[in-house]
Amino acid sequence: MNIFKNEGKNKEKSKKVGVSMEQKQAQARRFTVRTDLAIETRELLEQDQRNPDGVEVETEQTDVYCLTKVHITNAKGSEAMGKPIGSYITLEAQALKENDTQSHEQIIEALAKQLQLLAKPKKEATVLVVGLGNWNITPDALGPKVVSRVLVTRHLQDSLPSELMENVRPVAAISPGVMGITGIETGEIVKGIVEKLHPDLIFAIDALAARRTSRINATIQLSDTGIAPGAGIGNKRKLLNQDTLHVPVIAIGVPTVVDAATLVNDTMDRMLDEMQKQQYYQVNTTFYTMLHDMQQEEKYGLITEMLTPYAENMFVTPKEVDAVIDRLSGIIANAINIALQPEITMEDLNRYRS
Repeated sequence: MNIFKNEGKNKEKSKKVGVSMEQKQAQARRFTVRTDLAIETRELLEQDQRNPDGVEVETEQTDVYCLTKVHITNAKGSEAMGKPIGSYITLEAQALKENDTQSHEQIIEALAKQLQLLAKPKKEATVLVVGLGNWNITPDALGPKVVSRVLVTRHLQDSLPSELMENVRPVAAISPGVMGITGIETGEIVKGIVEKLHPDLIFAIDALAARRTSRINATIQLSDTGIAPGAGIGNKRKLLNQDTLHVPVIAIGVPTVVDAATLVNDTMDRMLDEMQKQQYYQVNTTFYTMLHDMQQEEKYGLITEMLTPYAENMFVTPKEVDAVIDRLSGIIANAINIALQPEITMEDLNRYRS
C-alpha cells in the first residue's frame, strides 16, 4: 500500500514542479507494454474499448493453427495501432513448440500460401532473403538460422540448363549480423547489397518480442510493411522497407523473448482473473479492487518502477529455446522455399532433408 501512497505523493509533487512535454513523452514510451505483434496491439485497443476506423480483422481457425489477419487501411488506423498501413498476418500454433512433423507440414503450407499472397512474386523476380539478428545469441539467431536453410539459386543461373532454370527463381541470402559485431549499421549493409544486386523483392526475418508469454515461440507474424532491426528489444535501427530500400520488403518474425516488466504484468493479469474465478475479492475487497481498477498503463508503469534498475533491461526466453529456434528456422525456411520455388513441394523438401 505504501507504494501507491508514495506514487500519489510523487504525482502531487510533479504537478507542483511541472513536467515538460518531452518528459511526459519519454515516460509514456517507457511505460508502454512492449510488443511487436499487430494482433496484440489490436487486443490492447479492444481492452480500452477502442475500435478505430481503418483496422480490419479476419480470423481463420483450423485444428492445428489460428490465422489472424489485421489490415490497416488508412491513416487513422495507422495512428491508433502505431504501425504503418499494410497487412499483418499472424499464425498461432502451440505445435510450433513441439516436435510434431504432421502439424509442421500443415503450418509450412499455410505460411507458404500467405507469403505468396502477400508478396505476389513475379516468375522472373530476383529475391533477397535477409536473416537479421545475432547468431551468437540463441533467441536472436532465428534470422541467420533461416538463411542457412534457404535454397539459394542465383549463382546457378549460368550453370543449369535453360529449360530447368525456367522453373527456378533466382534467390540470394545474407546474414548481415548486428552492429555490435560488424560495427556497421544493418540497414547500410542491406542497402549496399540492394544497390549492387537490384533484387525485385526482399524477405527479412527477425526475432520479435511479445506481450503474452503464451505466444513466445508459438507465433509467426508476416507483414508487407518492412521491419525495424532490433525493435523487439527496444534497440531500433534504420527501417528496412520500401521507402528506404525502394524494394518491397516482406517481414517474417517470431516472438522469442518477453521483457521482464511485461512478464510480471501478464502474470498479474492472470492472477487477477484467477482471483475473480475464486471470488477472492469477497475476502479482500480493498486489495482486489485496487489492482483490478488500475489502468493497464498505470499497472505497467508501477511494475517498471519496481523493477528499475534491477531488471529494467532484462528479457526472458524459455529454457528449451535452442531446440525451438532450430525447429522454427526449418519451418520458416521451408515455407520460403515453397513460396519462392513453385515447382518445389513438401515431398521434395523431405527428400532433400533426408
